[in-house]
Amino acid sequence: MPSGSAEPKSAPHSQTLDRGLRLLELLAEAERPLAITELAERLGVHRSIAYRILRTLEDHRLIRRGADGLCRLDVGLATLARSVSRDLQSAALPELAAAANELGMTAFIAVPDGDDCVTLAGVEPRHSVVSVAQRPGSRHPLDRGAPGLALLSAGPARADERPDITTARRRGYAYSDNEVIPGVSSIAVPIISGMRGTIGAVAVVFVGSGVDEPAVALRLQQAARAIAAELP
Repeated sequence: MPSGSAEPKSAPHSQTLDRGLRLLELLAEAERPLAITELAERLGVHRSIAYRILRTLEDHRLIRRGADGLCRLDVGLATLARSVSRDLQSAALPELAAAANELGMTAFIAVPDGDDCVTLAGVEPRHSVVSVAQRPGSRHPLDRGAPGLALLSAGPARADERPDITTARRRGYAYSDNEVIPGVSSIAVPIISGMRGTIGAVAVVFVGSGVDEPAVALRLQQAARAIAAELP
């Protein structure tokens, strides 16, 4: 290949790297420690292959094995993730804390990732007896749940879109019930920056009924504007 020319689009991927990344994803999705045999089975590889990948990830402090022999995500991931969406997280956290405590609901920010909606950060209310945890890294399809619907509602209308997206676009907020987590409802609004466009959604999750949707949405819209105003 001549010097300086672009690599072909059909260049093969690294199978080992792909498996290593998938192993990290498996541990993140499981939300509990996993044995090497479980990881090998889920990766579809022999235990010896999974072990070699695991040892490499251990060397970089991305995974650690406890005394029980189970594998867990390690602190090296935090170093890698430190600068991911740093501006957005920094701007969002004070607003999330304020909204969570005022509304008595877990408040969080979600961002689009391909066809998924991913939680970037969340804050539980300080004095609430019952609240729903929203873990960073949690993901679900973009067209399910209020945060994803809010993100889609900020885009152009499509003939085949869910009616809930059309409704969210009209009233300025999205609502979902029992879609992502059984028994849990959510309200969300998009975060729109004049320079960046739609960058995420701010949302709350709660259990029960009788919530004043427009009032909650209004508070989230205030938070969304404040977050957008803090972004460079």
